[in-house]
Amino acid sequence: MGDFYQNGVITTLHDLSERSTEDIEQELTSFAKQRPMGLVLPSLYSELQTEALPHIVDEIAKVPYLSQIVIGLDRANQQEYQHALQFFSKLPQQHRVLWNDGPRLKALDAELKAKGLAPEQMGKGRNVWYCFGYTLACNQVESIALHDCDILTYDRRMLARLIYPVANPKFNYEFCKGFYSRIANGTLNGRVSRLLVTPLIRALKKLVKDDDYLDYLDSFRYALAGEFSFRIDVLNDLRIPSDWGLEIGVLAEMYRNYSTNRLCQVDIADVYDHKHQQLSRENEECGLSKMSIDIAKALFRKLAIQGTVFDAGTFRTIKATYYRIALDFIETYKNDAIINGLELDIHKEEQAVELFAENIIKAGQRFLDDPMETPFIPSWNRVINAIPDIFERLKEAVEADHRQFRQSNSLAKSA
Repeated sequence: MGDFYQNGVITTLHDLSERSTEDIEQELTSFAKQRPMGLVLPSLYSELQTEALPHIVDEIAKVPYLSQIVIGLDRANQQEYQHALQFFSKLPQQHRVLWNDGPRLKALDAELKAKGLAPEQMGKGRNVWYCFGYTLACNQVESIALHDCDILTYDRRMLARLIYPVANPKFNYEFCKGFYSRIANGTLNGRVSRLLVTPLIRALKKLVKDDDYLDYLDSFRYALAGEFSFRIDVLNDLRIPSDWGLEIGVLAEMYRNYSTNRLCQVDIADVYDHKHQQLSRENEECGLSKMSIDIAKALFRKLAIQGTVFDAGTFRTIKATYYRIALDFIETYKNDAIINGLELDIHKEEQAVELFAENIIKAGQRFLDDPMETPFIPSWNRVINAIPDIFERLKEAVEADHRQFRQSNSLAKSA
């Protein structure tokens, strides 16, 4: 049972009752007559082999209000793409799988790259960007949700609550961010959010006084949640980060483009667990180490755009302030865990804080070394201006893949 307290400048929609999933879905089905709804699922092929994704697909198959599902498939060869078509074929809703590693989409990507319009890095940001482009090309939905494919505790109620704020015609929200407690198997999780993002924002607020953007970020209960929902018009001008700063970057874009009264966050789950990243102390190019550097850079870059001046001394001050605040948070979370009978490994918590503190300096140095870095993928509006028929060609490439390999699967079955 959540509380009804409103903190910060973002509206928080709580889970205050035991309203049934079926009741919410019935209302969403009625909304769908005015605002057709879609879902984007960015997936690695390897996730088809996990425990999480088969269950997610089984749950989504029961959802009555979706008009379209767009699945972005990364790291798949031809045989794996054909397997993915079979895997997702149990979905009764209209759906398409974008084979991002297929020759048709790679050729389109190469053309965009030649014009400086393609994502520079492989990963979730690139996958999501192409899924959004295909969704815009189809023009079938007015509201869209996005969530990851590694959620072990998935329930279709999560999707219903996530998309409700942008699907209800009586609401004026353009964007909604999901939040939840990161508790699973008796353990308090969510280290990057608890021990990096919130303490770093609080440290930056001591340096940059009365900054509305930091107050805005501090209003989100789980800024790193990978669950969003949007009104479809948002996607035209949205610039998506291609690195681990995706979630923070999307929040920055929404702050840039919309008034805070058009944005909200919603409680979507009592329990949430997904694939956990390693700390990766020895390799800053993967795991939580890379994630922490990219997130810190994203924050520094946004503040610099707004006029904050950074130098090496500033980053040393931020690190020292962050470190003290983060250690205090460890004590806070330890006590919170104890009263709730949860486990919390203090040694691992302090190891994480030490790594994050080091990476704040590394992120600052990388920012100083390349202050003109542009990690954002261009908006689809910009791409259309450069290549007016891009949507038609993107849609046809996806449809051609689908036709070719669905026919191949059918022939194989008949043989």
